[in-house]
Amino acid sequence: MWYSKSKAEVLEAFSVSKQEGLSAEESKVRLEKYGRNELKAKPKKSVARMFFEQLHDMLIYVLLGAAVITIAIGEHIDAAIILSVVVLNAVIGVIQEFKAEKAIEALQKMAAPRALVRRGGETSEIDSALVVPGDIVLLDAGRFVPADMRLLETVNLQIEESALTGESVPDDKRAEEIYTDPKTPLGDRTNMAYMSTLVTYGRGEGVVVATAMETEIGKIASILDEDIQEMTPLQQRLAEFGRVVGFMAMGICGLIFAISAFQKRDLFEMFLTAISLAVAAIPEGLPAIVAIVLALGVTRMSRKNAIVKKLPAVETLGSVNIICSDKTGTLTQNKMAVSKLFTLGGSRDVPAEGENLEASGDEIELMKTLVLCSDATYENGESTGDPTEVALVILGERHGIGRKQLHSAHKRMGEKPFDSSRKLMSTLNEETVGYRVNTKGAIDNILKISDYAFVGGKVIPLTEELKAEYLKAAEEMSDMALRVLGAAYKYVEAPIGEADMEVGLVVLGMVGMEDPPRLEVKASIAKAKGAGISPVMITGDHRNTAVAIAKELGIADSIEQSITGAEIDELSDEEFSEKISGYRVFARVSPEHKVRIVNAYRAKGNIVSMTGDGVNDAPSLKCADIGVAMGITGTDVSKGASDMILTDDNFTTIVHAIEEGRNIYSNIRRSVIFLLSCNLGEVIVVVASVMFLWPVPLLPTQILWINLITDTFPAIALGIEPGDRDVMKKKPRDPNESFFAGGRGFRAVLGGALIGLLTLVAFYFGLAEYGYSLGSRGISEYALTYARTMAFVVLAASQLFYSLTMRSSTKSILEIGPFSNRFLIGAIGLGLALQFAVVSIPFMTSAFKVQMLSQRDWVIVLLLSITPFAANEIIKLFMRIGRKGL
Repeated sequence: MWYSKSKAEVLEAFSVSKQEGLSAEESKVRLEKYGRNELKAKPKKSVARMFFEQLHDMLIYVLLGAAVITIAIGEHIDAAIILSVVVLNAVIGVIQEFKAEKAIEALQKMAAPRALVRRGGETSEIDSALVVPGDIVLLDAGRFVPADMRLLETVNLQIEESALTGESVPDDKRAEEIYTDPKTPLGDRTNMAYMSTLVTYGRGEGVVVATAMETEIGKIASILDEDIQEMTPLQQRLAEFGRVVGFMAMGICGLIFAISAFQKRDLFEMFLTAISLAVAAIPEGLPAIVAIVLALGVTRMSRKNAIVKKLPAVETLGSVNIICSDKTGTLTQNKMAVSKLFTLGGSRDVPAEGENLEASGDEIELMKTLVLCSDATYENGESTGDPTEVALVILGERHGIGRKQLHSAHKRMGEKPFDSSRKLMSTLNEETVGYRVNTKGAIDNILKISDYAFVGGKVIPLTEELKAEYLKAAEEMSDMALRVLGAAYKYVEAPIGEADMEVGLVVLGMVGMEDPPRLEVKASIAKAKGAGISPVMITGDHRNTAVAIAKELGIADSIEQSITGAEIDELSDEEFSEKISGYRVFARVSPEHKVRIVNAYRAKGNIVSMTGDGVNDAPSLKCADIGVAMGITGTDVSKGASDMILTDDNFTTIVHAIEEGRNIYSNIRRSVIFLLSCNLGEVIVVVASVMFLWPVPLLPTQILWINLITDTFPAIALGIEPGDRDVMKKKPRDPNESFFAGGRGFRAVLGGALIGLLTLVAFYFGLAEYGYSLGSRGISEYALTYARTMAFVVLAASQLFYSLTMRSSTKSILEIGPFSNRFLIGAIGLGLALQFAVVSIPFMTSAFKVQMLSQRDWVIVLLLSITPFAANEIIKLFMRIGRKGL
């Protein structure tokens, strides 16, 4: 019952001081003692459960049915092969699921919440899992509370505890309170903060009293684990497609059964034909291959600093045509440095280097207010906090105004935290006599709440002329692409509340901060534009500052392409939607404006990516098609609301992610169309043989071998095809576009038909060699086996060679480089080697009912096998000639 103890009692119980926190050694000892600060996860699936879940599939049911039928008719070797394939498919699925789980766990660790702790007298940010009982934790708006804490200090602290109480209205917290009643409800304990609750306003400090399963949320949720497996729309469509194909296969099998009975074929042959068709129609490896390609793609993206939290985002990335990006830190380096000081006494450039710099009395007062009104720290070259505030603290240090000394001499007694709608922050600090309010923020807002100005050490009335002088100086700084921050103060005799802080202030001056654009961003913006994507800048900065940087980066050409938040407020939603296409810079906007910007773009049919880092950015991140949170400066709230997290807060990473998303989708489509072409070829072979009363050229076990062994490796290799160099020269993909658009469906049918036809030709040659035709009766078993061997080899080899031409729907194999996908070359080599093994190793020849071919027939087989590849390459050549002619 830590809520019933005083702050001193709690600190004594954990042997820790508020000022110093735990030492590094003690924190390690306690981590060993109490364990990591993580809730007990949902029990992991056993391997056996994973295995049997792989069998829970419509397509597998059909194969198991086929195995039962083959056993019933005495074909035990065939049944063993079919069951072996089912088991192999399940084993591959288990391995894939295990790898996917590991990948997701790794991504979760990268996106895990962080905690601000004081250890050894210094503040640092650590993984929440490393927090231990006795740690001194600092809380601020946007962070999740990392563990159960007894609060030691609260400044306007509000925490939303719906995770525990169900009440979504934030609770005010007061560290000074003590509750002696042991039955005090959890929601009334205002001196406590609980794990997984959210800080929505203010700041505070507390000592950790419980971690992991000892926390309140750990007690009530012994199992608290979200089901993170989410199918993309594409996966859902393909899963539905698989079910439809399964039912169609069974329907067609029934039809074939009826036709065979009408044709008076024997029972054995009838079953064999039906099973062959079912196996040929079903793309057994499809779900596993799509999952593998997605998992590999997401892992590859994480290496490029983009953590995809939700798999559907990968698919959506390929359709993005508007990127709404913050300026600070995303388009710029987020290395703030004060380069200019302005007071009414004059303007001065701040040198980039040097310590113990001189300053006038007015400038010292300006810097004093800026440092006292900042929460950032800077010690021994290490900083924590907002980069803007870090720059202000460093400015003070360089002029001999140290943060630590200043905050010790002028203890903070109250504050009005920064608010994005006010664009101001104020603190109340002790003075030798009385108190001083220190305010920093947007200069235009500072001028609205000020009545006086500080000039030459004196306070004078703030006239309209003086206001104009401040605004002129601010505009000059903005034109130089500097971020402008004003400061003001006032003395009061006694402590005052928030409502009275920002009234009747004395303007001190302002600083201009430089945040140079990221060097690589300009090229990325040009790349995005070339890909039909419009980059848009959104910032709270002045219009002139924003436009100056936008021009430098190539986002905007003129100031007419910019609009401010105030101007947005004057437009209705309909008017804004109509005009939005003409804007590339949105300046002086609040998080509420971001939601309107997203909705306006989406109303025009755009697919929008939006970046955000603050608590109030969560609504716009959720509204956008792709919400992108900042990994470095982003709050836990913004990360929770996003689809993707940038670990480097870099605009270039967004463009890379879009490029990767386009390639992943293209690779999945490439693999799927390849598999469907192959399966179509097999269906044509079986159906043609039934319709024309021919012998069945392929046995079920042979088709299964091709589908799951020969086809699978090239399909996976196509799924990890190196990125198309021209993918960012194409327009974004229409999200409603058919999977088979752009003539892909036609080419899939053509390729499948050609593969099927050539397989029948090979079967014909095999029969002809022994004096039989396709319609002959009484064909000897030896001749039939030989002909089936030729058909079997042609079908497998033609599909392997065909995979080479599937690498691009327009470019020739020479253009993209025949050996640029080494995995595919390896897969083709492996497939050919396995196929040769099947027809040459005795025990395999008897199992698959094949035999060795003559040298002459190997030449025929090879020529027939490369024909689909050659035909598709010729078609692509004519397509390129046609495009050039246009």
